[in-house]
Amino acid sequence: MTEPIVVGVDGSGRSLRALVWAAHSAALHHCRLKIVHVVPRVKHSLLTGRDIVAEAAAIAREAYPDLEVTTALPEGTLPARFLVKESGHAHAVVLGAQGVGGFGNLVLGSVSLQVAGHASCPVIIVNHITTGHRRVVVGADGSPHSTAALDYAFQAASLRKARLQVVHAWSLPYPPEPPVLIDPDPDEIAKKHQQELEEQIGGLRKQYPAVEVTEDLVRDAAIPVLTHASDRADLLVLGSRGRGGFHGLALGSVSHHLLHFSACPVAVVRPRPEPTPA
Repeated sequence: MTEPIVVGVDGSGRSLRALVWAAHSAALHHCRLKIVHVVPRVKHSLLTGRDIVAEAAAIAREAYPDLEVTTALPEGTLPARFLVKESGHAHAVVLGAQGVGGFGNLVLGSVSLQVAGHASCPVIIVNHITTGHRRVVVGADGSPHSTAALDYAFQAASLRKARLQVVHAWSLPYPPEPPVLIDPDPDEIAKKHQQELEEQIGGLRKQYPAVEVTEDLVRDAAIPVLTHASDRADLLVLGSRGRGGFHGLALGSVSHHLLHFSACPVAVVRPRPEPTPA
């Protein structure tokens, strides 16, 4: 794999957790780790930035001596803008949930939110690092964005030798579509959702036969179901927008909520853009 895993650091405790997560992921993928610190326009900030990336690189190399580590200290740009640009040729971008300068009880900093909403590669937001569950959770709803999330989740579970929990939350349509005189049968709707889920993951089961997969088809709203599932996971994988998202929104309501309140790192995945014809 030639594309690096890019991690943004700023010297905060959360960015250190992001660094640890990113270094481990880069080692699993056998790819380069690129450590980025965008230098603010403050006196002596370049020297401080050099110290931040030097310390981060030393931590990563000490933990993974065989890992190729590079650093970047871009100046004169906004952090989110630079990281979104980097995402065009990165395997993933990893960020802490809130960096230096966060306000009060805001869990997710503006840079992390902007990058998660606009990056072209998966973005992993690290607030809490959890270990020992050996479980990856992924939300699936049949949308193209959840298909991309499933691809990422199966690979992540395979590399980590973890179980994969596929969660599909559903509810009865209200009003029924199209309007009918007889109330919809919940059992029949559940069977339909089960069939759609099987069709969506069938090929991935064959591609990753060693991954132990459990399917949770839950009649409930997606947000509470996935929030609860994150309590017992080492990684939660979501599509950037679900089936019910409004066109043009960078992040759907489910992804936006879980980025704030998940108990484990969250990977936000969107379909890769189609290559432009030559």
